[in-house]
Amino acid sequence: MVDLERIKTETVAHFRALDENAAQRHHFRHADEEGGLWYIEAVPDRGELIAVKQAALTSAGQLHRYSWEHLEDEHGGLTDQAIDPEEDPLEVITADEFQRVWAR
Repeated sequence: MVDLERIKTETVAHFRALDENAAQRHHFRHADEEGGLWYIEAVPDRGELIAVKQAALTSAGQLHRYSWEHLEDEHGGLTDQAIDPEEDPLEVITADEFQRVWAR
């Protein structure tokens, strides 16, 4: 039988370790089809960029934040897919721009 609580605990621990131990961070913005904006903070891990923080700003102005502290809710969740700046339609942004949205 699958132990969902153990899996969640391990997932939180993994994303927390990535976030707290990151020496380098990358920041991106993405506009979705509904007019919302996605802000992503990603860190390198085993040759990939992994999102450790993600903020979704809806076209109605609602902000939803996801990280190891809050992985998901009824509006969405922290992506579990690696970020590929060459394949994904992402715009590179500054850490300051990301933090302005994240701290809102």
